[in-house]
Amino acid sequence: MITAAMVRQEAATCGFALAGIAPVGPYADHSGYLDWVGRGLAGRMGYLTDHRADKRADVRTLLPEARSVLVVGQLYNPPAPYSTAFTDSERGWISRYAWGPDYHDTLRAGLERLVAGLAIHEPFSYKICVDTAPVLERSLARVAGLGWIGKNTCLINQQQGSWFFLGEVIWSLDLPADAPPPDRCGTCTRCIDACPTAALAPRDGRFELDARLCIAYLNIELKGPVPEDLREPMGRHLFGCDICQDVCPWNRRAAALPAFDAEIDPPLERLAALTREQFSALFAGTPVERTRYQGFLRNVCIAMGNAGLPRFRAPLERLAASGDIVIEEHARWALARL
Repeated sequence: MITAAMVRQEAATCGFALAGIAPVGPYADHSGYLDWVGRGLAGRMGYLTDHRADKRADVRTLLPEARSVLVVGQLYNPPAPYSTAFTDSERGWISRYAWGPDYHDTLRAGLERLVAGLAIHEPFSYKICVDTAPVLERSLARVAGLGWIGKNTCLINQQQGSWFFLGEVIWSLDLPADAPPPDRCGTCTRCIDACPTAALAPRDGRFELDARLCIAYLNIELKGPVPEDLREPMGRHLFGCDICQDVCPWNRRAAALPAFDAEIDPPLERLAALTREQFSALFAGTPVERTRYQGFLRNVCIAMGNAGLPRFRAPLERLAASGDIVIEEHARWALARL
């Protein structure tokens, strides 16, 4: 018979620093989620607002025979400076979570090993979820005891901070749920104060994210032009944004992983010269592919404009004649700032 202790041991063996058991639902946070979606705060992220929104109330919509949910956390905090210490105007910044291979692949592989290791003891049905399934991941992680949802809307663990990916196994194993920890943000507002676009705001005694203002939404999820009034606050962030996590005091406790080979702050001039094929080759197998070529060069233009270096005039003039209307418009905006 599989026990919760066996599950935690297998999770650790498979490389997961955090593991807990959540109930199947329904989840109290779901009504808040629907309210957030209904007020348009998800922006254009259709996968959050479509027919799948209702499925997030209970994991049994995905696996009817489910009796509990395993939630795991995989750390991703290499020993490198935070974006808040980044001052080189010639370079752009790529979010910490995208420095390595695509987490969807590594998480799923680890969860498949975990399931295989447990299945030798007892048969069970299951469904692995890695970010793309319609589940309330942070809510599941909270009730599984992995952490609390902070004012920056990230899940925060008292020992590991917030530098970890979440993955789930919904299964027919009937295991006791863990208890959620208390909220430990207290009176701290560092994440709110540091956000360049004021994307974090209080509502009904908690804090929520207006995705339409979030830099990570603007430079990853948003396709087409970025609103002009939000371009300057984006700074030189090319992919994602870590500011609200960089300033969080709980991340001072986070364990640093071994360093790996990654270019976290690539030179903007080199990026501006990438062909479509070179972009695909450079970022193959990483989350950066999600921006696609047009979106990435759009972001490069914004970063160059915010850097304001005269040496960027020539590459921006080339981009302003690229034949892509989105890239051209952002290049002209950047040129006007040099």
